[in-house]
Amino acid sequence: MRAFLRNWLLAFLVPRPLIGIFFLPRYFRHWREYRKLSSGNPLAWRDAYPCLGDWVTATPFDAHYFHQGAWLARQLGHKKPPLHVDIGSSVLTMSVISAVTETVFLDYRPLQVRITNLHSVSGSITSLPFGDKGISSLSSLHVIEHIGLGRYGDPIDPQGSVKAAIELARVLAPGGRLYVSTPVGRERVCFNGHRVFHPNTVADMFKPLSLESFSVVDDAGALNRDISTSQAADLEYGCGLFVFVRNS
Repeated sequence: MRAFLRNWLLAFLVPRPLIGIFFLPRYFRHWREYRKLSSGNPLAWRDAYPCLGDWVTATPFDAHYFHQGAWLARQLGHKKPPLHVDIGSSVLTMSVISAVTETVFLDYRPLQVRITNLHSVSGSITSLPFGDKGISSLSSLHVIEHIGLGRYGDPIDPQGSVKAAIELARVLAPGGRLYVSTPVGRERVCFNGHRVFHPNTVADMFKPLSLESFSVVDDAGALNRDISTSQAADLEYGCGLFVFVRNS
């Protein structure tokens, strides 16, 4: 009964909250059609697993996470670092990155999984367990905007994003590259979900590193490569993709 209730509750929440209500007639129509065509394979209500919002004409996706993962994979594929360190990014992205390079993944909530080339450690982005200027390839995607808002069990700290940026810059080696993504556009705090930064605010947070390149996923979900930060200043909720370097 618990699984039955869970499956039906999720049907109205995932992938689009409450939209599943409009697909209930289709669900019951398909149920009856399947049962009629498959008399040797009876259906049981207790095993029902309604997926009510997946009948669409194009595959839905989160533009920020789709493009940032593809962007990082291509950056690393070009540079081919022998070791890459990531702080708190999507674990789905890390599972792919670890197929092509040795990867250390650090998160406030450690990833409990075993997979070749992926090493998970526990830690805080505001106090990284790494020495100064020792990491040549480093990333943190869609992370710094959350720090200090308490969303993931971290302490409340209005300067959390700034402290995270200082730590990321501290551990980057001379000649190394830091890949960062974060929401950009109209600057604001959306407590306690995330922050949105003016692109120049992000660039200033990571001094003394130099901004090598900037791309953005705009409000329409399109990736705009290698543009100026000023071109993203008027977005409502874009995703800035920053490549920082520490000069040798």
